[in-house]
Amino acid sequence: MDFQPTQDQRDLRAGVRDLLAGRYGREELRASVDRAAATGRTVDRGLWRELGAAGFFALRLPETEGGVGLGMAEAVLVFEEAGRALLPGPLVATHLAAGLVAGAAEGEAVVTAFDLEGPLVSHLGEADAVLGADGQPVEVPAGEPVRSLDPLTPLARSSAAGDPVAAGAYRDEGALLTAALQLGSALRTVELAVRYAKEREQFGQPIGAFQAVKHLCAQMLVRAEVARTAVYAAAVTADPAEVAGAKLLADEAAVRNARDCLQVHGGMGFTWEADVHLHLKRAWVRAEQWRTAAQAQEALAAELLAAAE
Repeated sequence: MDFQPTQDQRDLRAGVRDLLAGRYGREELRASVDRAAATGRTVDRGLWRELGAAGFFALRLPETEGGVGLGMAEAVLVFEEAGRALLPGPLVATHLAAGLVAGAAEGEAVVTAFDLEGPLVSHLGEADAVLGADGQPVEVPAGEPVRSLDPLTPLARSSAAGDPVAAGAYRDEGALLTAALQLGSALRTVELAVRYAKEREQFGQPIGAFQAVKHLCAQMLVRAEVARTAVYAAAVTADPAEVAGAKLLADEAAVRNARDCLQVHGGMGFTWEADVHLHLKRAWVRAEQWRTAAQAQEALAAELLAAAE
């Protein structure tokens, strides 16, 4: 049995990477940060519509409903690339709303969700619709902006967001797609660390020649590849326990890889000009979305107890 991506899947991933590289490269990423600081807006509506036209949000909708007709395995590959590029916006919620909210599939509507614990909602000020705790559209509530760790994930406090996301397929799909975003970020920070280790020199040689730096980069790669295996497997099986494990591993890989990448960069990593801090801040926020580490651990523990009975 061959579990490698098919040629069509590889072509899909390459196409999305090319689209994002041409439309949302490093200059656009930094411009988004500046725009967010000046206006509070992070979603580029033009790019959002381009993603819709490319089938990003309608990827899993049946062709009879105007979608692409693919599955979760393909969606995970696409979201991995979005995570690699640090593409901002409520990508997961808009994707899940493709068959529920008018304009979501085409990228004409921006949809967020009550995917954070407590009263916080991301991108509320830019949303045209909101998915409730059960995955169904609800009236867009009022919200009070609060400071976010990630400059490209604005948060608002809303009294209507008190209920946690309900268990079931809706929550599992949101958690798995978020894990794919985290996986893309984890893989990207490996690339950033290795590239910097080859370029930066100390004592007349690249810092990548030093064993401590080699070990850091190797550990980053192992974390990312373990998370990749878990995310891909969960996309195929759709097993709730495997989804919980994939989210747990992907969150850890994204956060710890960003920290290690920052360490490889040394003092440079702590400056605003480096992109490493953006990966770390986004990873922190995503780790709290759809399913936290504590919730994933509880789900796995329940599954183990049930299997032992």
